[in-house]
Amino acid sequence: MAGHVRKRGNKWYYSFEASSVDGKRKRIERVGGRTKKEAEAALRKALQEYENAGLHFEPSEISVADYMDYWFKNYVMVNCKYNTQSAYEIIIRNHIKPAFGIYKLKSLTPAMLQEFVNNKYLTGISKNHLTNIICVLSGSLKYAVHPCNFIKDNPMQYVKYPKYEHSKTEINHKVITTEEFNHIIERFPMGTTFHIPIMIGYYTGCRIGEVMALTWDDIDLDKGIIDVNKIIYKRKPNWYFGSTKTESSVRKIKIGKTLIDTLKQHRKLQMENRLKYGQHYIQQYEVEEMDGNETLRRIYSLPLSVNPGVMKPIQMVCTKENGEIATPDTFKYASRVINYSLGIPFNFHSLRHTHATRLIENGANIKDVQLRLGHANIETTLDTYTHATEKMAEQSVEIFEKVTKENLPTK
Repeated sequence: MAGHVRKRGNKWYYSFEASSVDGKRKRIERVGGRTKKEAEAALRKALQEYENAGLHFEPSEISVADYMDYWFKNYVMVNCKYNTQSAYEIIIRNHIKPAFGIYKLKSLTPAMLQEFVNNKYLTGISKNHLTNIICVLSGSLKYAVHPCNFIKDNPMQYVKYPKYEHSKTEINHKVITTEEFNHIIERFPMGTTFHIPIMIGYYTGCRIGEVMALTWDDIDLDKGIIDVNKIIYKRKPNWYFGSTKTESSVRKIKIGKTLIDTLKQHRKLQMENRLKYGQHYIQQYEVEEMDGNETLRRIYSLPLSVNPGVMKPIQMVCTKENGEIATPDTFKYASRVINYSLGIPFNFHSLRHTHATRLIENGANIKDVQLRLGHANIETTLDTYTHATEKMAEQSVEIFEKVTKENLPTK
């Protein structure tokens, strides 16, 4: 974009043509100073400000620290849920700013970033944690390229992941065998904290946040239906009910006799524990709180001996023996036991993946599986379970071949 300077009286003016508005060309002219040099400098500054649409910094000169603040405010706070915001803020504060904060954004190179990732790996950081750090770097620098146009290329696209023995993706896509599942249930039998979450995850394919958020109002044992309508999440140090991952995640799931009988037994055991612990039993309550314009559904846990006032009691499905709630945080203990004591690569998502894979491989309708898992579209289900749908396709061919041969005329 070009501009011009000219002298009028004792002052120098600069001018440039702005974008058309309603089809009409618009020219901007301002006083630039008392000399031609001052006017030219003012013109350069005005053009820069116009091109940057009001940004208060020079994109090519911004530091990594300032850019991460800009990205967090303009992208993360607008597009991400609270838990993601909190996790990203910690990663930016504890990892990215200490390593790169003083550098200019444009000075970041693939070599610098690869060395950073390698060093994190060598310190023994977990695969999941390193993946999250890489995710923040990749996402923020991609945003710097487009739509911001602060840098021309994303240097993170050339960075290689260190090789872990078992990646999160591999464990997520781990299909648990019947023998392995039996070992897990033997280690966490009925009456232990994690038996019910494991059984619900295995027999429904629900996500961990969905399972831990279930209340008895969500379960109709007579009809065999679980109503998935919320998740549980943490805003340190408290737990809250929140909306599901997507609108399609709100769903009703049919369950069979095995899980129905297990839940009936568990509910009976909860009632017995309530009598056993008496006034020391922990009861949960839901209270609405306001955070700015946002309504939050906080979960309070209090002994029965404490008067809850007007707080609304809720009956959580997944609890410890004394009534305390089981959460995604407490389930980390079970995951460690299954991985290291039982020697089974595992996280809660493995239950979801196993549930879906078993259904598809045994001829379940792919659309029904999509609805059961709460996927927003069927392409997600097809892409995630390609191996299962390929096996089902082979079975379909075999069925067709068999039917065709049976109906061929005899010679």
